[in-house]
Amino acid sequence: MPRVFPGFVCLLFVAAGCADRVNAPPPVTEVAPHGVTATFSIVAVDPETGVCGAAVASKYPAVGRVVPYVRPGVGAFCTQHWHEPEWGERALDLLESGKAPEEVLATLLKDDPQREQRQLAIIDIQGRAANRNPAFASKPSLYWGGMTGRYYACQGNTLAGREVVVAMAKAYEETDGSLTDRLMAALIAADCAGGDHRGRLAAGMRVTKKDQPGYWFELYVDKSDDAVAELAEKYAELDHAAKGKWRVAEPCPKRFEKTRPPE
Repeated sequence: MPRVFPGFVCLLFVAAGCADRVNAPPPVTEVAPHGVTATFSIVAVDPETGVCGAAVASKYPAVGRVVPYVRPGVGAFCTQHWHEPEWGERALDLLESGKAPEEVLATLLKDDPQREQRQLAIIDIQGRAANRNPAFASKPSLYWGGMTGRYYACQGNTLAGREVVVAMAKAYEETDGSLTDRLMAALIAADCAGGDHRGRLAAGMRVTKKDQPGYWFELYVDKSDDAVAELAEKYAELDHAAKGKWRVAEPCPKRFEKTRPPE
C-alpha cells in the first residue's frame, strides 16, 4: 500500500485552493460607471495620405460621440463595452508621445480594476493596430470578438455572432474608394450581418487628415430606428473631399435603397 504523507495532502489542498482563486473572474461593480456601450466599431488609417478614422454603431444613444477618438497625424482609439471616455484623449496622448499601440493598451489597463470588462481598439498613423477584448463580459453580452488586418482593427460585443466582425473586416478590405468610403461600407456590412443584436439606435464616424486641425469629416445619427441605414443615407447625399468612388454593394439592399448614388 502506498504511503500517504500528511504534509503532501495538505499541500495539494492549498494548491487547489490557489488555482480556484487564480481562475476565478475578478470582482466587478454592478453597473459600469459610464454605461455599457455594446457596439461594433472599426479604426483604420491610410499611411500614404495621412487620413485616419473610426466608425461605430450600437444600441447605445449617440455612440459616435463617446466611443471613437481620432487625432490628426496620430491615430484613432475606441473604448467600448465598459467604456471609459477619459481614456480617449489619454490614449492619443500616449500614441503621440511615441508609445506603440500595444504599450498604450497595457498602460491604460495596468491598474484598472475593471480591465476584464473593457473592449479597446487602437491604431497609429503608421498603421500599427491592436485590439483587446473583455475576458469576463456578462452573459447578456453574448458574442464578442475582434480582428486586425492591414491598417485597420475591427471589434464588437453584444453581437449577433462572429459573422458581424468577419463581415466588417471583409467589407473594409474589399471596398474600393477612400478610407471614409471603406469605413461606411464596413458599418453597413456588419449591420447587415446582424450587428448589435439588441437594436440599431445610433451610429457615427470621425475622420482626420494630417496637417488639418480637428475632425476633417464627422457624421452622426444619435437616435434612430435604423441608424446605420440613416447614416449611410446622409453619407450618400454629402459632397465632401473625404468621399471617394462610393459604389458599395449593400449586402441587404432593401434597407439601403436610399444610399445609392446616382449612376
